[in-house]
Amino acid sequence: MRAVAPNAITAAALCFGLTGIRFATDGLWGMAVLAVILAGLLDGIDGRIARLLKAQSRFGAELDSLADSLSFGVAPALIIFMWSLQGLPRLGWFAALALALCCMLRLARFNAQIDEDDQPHKSAGFLTGVPAPVGAGLAFLPLYLWMASGEAIFRNPVLVAIWIVLMAFLMISNLATLSWTSIKPDRSIRIELIALLGILGAALMLEPWLSLVAICVVYLALLPLGWWRYRKVRRARAAA
Repeated sequence: MRAVAPNAITAAALCFGLTGIRFATDGLWGMAVLAVILAGLLDGIDGRIARLLKAQSRFGAELDSLADSLSFGVAPALIIFMWSLQGLPRLGWFAALALALCCMLRLARFNAQIDEDDQPHKSAGFLTGVPAPVGAGLAFLPLYLWMASGEAIFRNPVLVAIWIVLMAFLMISNLATLSWTSIKPDRSIRIELIALLGILGAALMLEPWLSLVAICVVYLALLPLGWWRYRKVRRARAAA
């Protein structure tokens, strides 16, 4: 049962992601996005539960990558295509393919490097490129804005295509991005941070789309910080 629990969570994440496609076929865009977000939340805990139960396995790692490729590559690509990009049947489809393909390439690179000792970003506590679940969440940013405001400009297929191609590039880039281990808040602000997270939880319940927009904007704003902090670490290592 120790091995079953984390793999069952991964399988549930896969089912959530694919269910998002089913909602999109019915035009239930909010439910479609919610399904992918829930898949991302489950993806964030399955590995931690496996380590907690000491149930890590090669099977679990392969299942996790397969689930991620479908939930954060195929599902967002199809949802966004049905929502907006089908207004550009050819170019829009290529943009959707770019998102799905780059997600899979990122996961393939991760699997290929999982046993390598020489990983400068990982050894310094950083990630290489934008993680697949985060990339999927960022790709939905035009949809969040459209749900929050109802403005047709956010559904423009040309603008949406450009945006998701950019997010696809960020997933496979060599940009050093912040990971949980590299974020170390000072003790003096931890109480304030807990309060902020509590308010964020309430905001997600009351104004989910605007809250998701804010989360995306904050993450994008932190990308230069991650690059700068990694550059600083690399210089310190070179000096040492």
